[in-house]
Amino acid sequence: MKGCLLFFSLSLFASAVLAQDKNFYVFLCLGQSNMEGNARFEAQDTVVDPRFRVMSAVDCSDLGRAKGSWYPAVPPLCRCRTGLTPADYFGRTLVAHLPANVSVGVINVAVGGCKIELFDKDKYASYIATAPSWMKNMVKQYDDDPYGRLLEMAKLAQQKGVIRGILLHQGESNTGDSLWPAKVKVVYERLLADLHLDARSVPLLAGEVVGADQQGKCASMNGIIAMLPQTVPTAHVISSAGCEAGPDHLHFDAAGYRELGTRYGKEMLSLMGIHF
Repeated sequence: MKGCLLFFSLSLFASAVLAQDKNFYVFLCLGQSNMEGNARFEAQDTVVDPRFRVMSAVDCSDLGRAKGSWYPAVPPLCRCRTGLTPADYFGRTLVAHLPANVSVGVINVAVGGCKIELFDKDKYASYIATAPSWMKNMVKQYDDDPYGRLLEMAKLAQQKGVIRGILLHQGESNTGDSLWPAKVKVVYERLLADLHLDARSVPLLAGEVVGADQQGKCASMNGIIAMLPQTVPTAHVISSAGCEAGPDHLHFDAAGYRELGTRYGKEMLSLMGIHF
């Protein structure tokens, strides 16, 4: 009987592996409001190559989207009423330069104003307990567990494609926290372990916050973000220099998101051996 069960389990595993499309590259995106998308998207942002897809991490009836299903990557890519995000032009850059038989999918779970602790499985509950009500309302859309929702969606995505990287844009709420790289390492390595991924084939791309050249209010955090590759060897920092900021100098404007997302894409392509 045990032998039959083992054979059955192995058969299911083999079927799942065979069902994967090795040419469907999936990327996990997490962070706070700049990954969520603060700027309004414009008409030019609504035209997208059908090879670029988004898995909805929440139900959005107004958009005709259901949690856990794939859709054309027309913004918003995070939640139902969020804005343009670096993930938008990350994906567009990839499909523009990858072979025509390769498709790209993103899963975006982000919460405005949150610290990196919100994505730590051991700390998120105590963090949420003291969070302001407006943040709790956003977290509630992920059943009070953003990391758990990202993991749930990622496991679904693994049935269809292959996870090739993790994109992070977070840090404003941890400005001045010298332990931030170590905290990011915990989240990254936990994701890799929970999804049975190898860091060597799933790099971490982390973007800088609005820079000093744009009078960024949290620009000092970029010095700490720059240290991340010393703690996470497979991490790569994406420069925000010259990326236009919005009037609050905390968020990028639409042009800034387009440029920053393009830079994320170029870095990922270079890691794949594609340079342009």
